[in-house]
Amino acid sequence: MSRYFFSFHIFCFQEMESVFGDTLSSSDLSSMNNVPIAHEPHFIPPQVSKHVQGLTHINSGGEAQMVDVSSKGISKRVAIAGCKVMLGKKVFDMVSANQIAKGDVLSVARIAGINGAKQTSNLIPLCHNISLTHVRVDLTLNEKDFSVEIEGEAASTGKTGVEMEAMTAVTIAGLTVYDMCKAASKDIRIMDVQLEHKSGGKSVEWSREQ
Repeated sequence: MSRYFFSFHIFCFQEMESVFGDTLSSSDLSSMNNVPIAHEPHFIPPQVSKHVQGLTHINSGGEAQMVDVSSKGISKRVAIAGCKVMLGKKVFDMVSANQIAKGDVLSVARIAGINGAKQTSNLIPLCHNISLTHVRVDLTLNEKDFSVEIEGEAASTGKTGVEMEAMTAVTIAGLTVYDMCKAASKDIRIMDVQLEHKSGGKSVEWSREQ
């Protein structure tokens, strides 16, 4: 058995040499280990490098990083975001009459939005794990364009803003509306996810109307 085993392996090596050429000797391998390996520097396009300092999530090497906020001051942070889900008349009437098979669309979406805000740092890679003090999600039916208007607010007392928490809240709420209603229509659209207001921190208070 052992003789057959070694004969088989010798045959395999001979076949490999016929395809790839002679195998390297131990001295060849040793000399290769001493050859320095050149590492190409990370290439940063000129149009990117000019703006690296303005993007806090990019370091001087052009690589993504989590911003160090340890030196920032603690302040009350508030952010409000909005979103709209276009249902169409048929689905709008079903939601208004609470006739969707999965249940109360607006109530489920509201809770989903609140949960989404609390999971933001798990969903967005470079977001900080924020201790939220308040999350509000409101959904309103608009019969003028057969839509659901969603507004989300997040608040915290800490060292970084809560814009992403507010925007995640309305996005998850909108996706939940879609999931609850998709059996009735595939033409539902989620649109206009945007920040509406923010305050706190070093930057001045900002609102979209301004």
